[in-house]
Amino acid sequence: LSPDCSFTCHYRCRALVRLDCSGLPGAGDEDDGNEQVLEKDTNVDEPSEWEKTELDQAQVEQRIKEYNSQINSNLFMSLNKDGSYTGFIKVQLKLVRPVSVPATKRVPSLQAGRPHPQGVKRRTSFYLPKGTVKHLHILSHTRASEVIDALLRKFTVIDNPRKFALFERSEKDEQVYLRKLGDDEQPLRLRLLAGPSEKVLSFILKENETGEVNWDAFTLPELQNFLLILQREEEEHVRRLRHRYARCRQKMQEAL
Repeated sequence: LSPDCSFTCHYRCRALVRLDCSGLPGAGDEDDGNEQVLEKDTNVDEPSEWEKTELDQAQVEQRIKEYNSQINSNLFMSLNKDGSYTGFIKVQLKLVRPVSVPATKRVPSLQAGRPHPQGVKRRTSFYLPKGTVKHLHILSHTRASEVIDALLRKFTVIDNPRKFALFERSEKDEQVYLRKLGDDEQPLRLRLLAGPSEKVLSFILKENETGEVNWDAFTLPELQNFLLILQREEEEHVRRLRHRYARCRQKMQEAL
């Protein structure tokens, strides 16, 4: 159990975990309380107000100057000679399912005195801590699908990138909106157009909920893990229902 991020794992798996736990405890979790009730998913085909905006070269340069003047860190945007620009985006990981990372374990030879020369490739699954945040330095033409690939590489996740999706989160009129970005959308361009405010626009990596799950994309151990997780969730749900009905029954008996 890490004292910084409260990440829990098996004792033998501790050496395999590579996470940046330098952030403050609970960082990034300030909106986990009531946001689930307020969130409203919008269709990926519905462009946001920033996606509809077109800027020429002079407007891009002016926007970059305004953006840099508003931030309180050194995560500036820079305009390149070819007209493109570079900058940082912050992505919060909100994954409810475990992810898989590689693990290599040496297997002894069946013949005594003759060690096996090769290791057997394995994978292990674990939950990423809630509120995990990663800053990425990207180009203006970096696509959302490439951001997902970069995030998975940062955490050595070997799951299929199609299992994940990048979302933009915005707040308007006390309502939280989530929109799944298309593969070819450019997150840094959205960041520039929206400005540095995280309330106006922030990025979240979540599971790719397409409605119909492609179970063939998962390996056998992953499917077995999902069945185990579903069984535990079902048992917990049944336990809560029984507890709620028991309390209602008790209240009615007291009234009688």
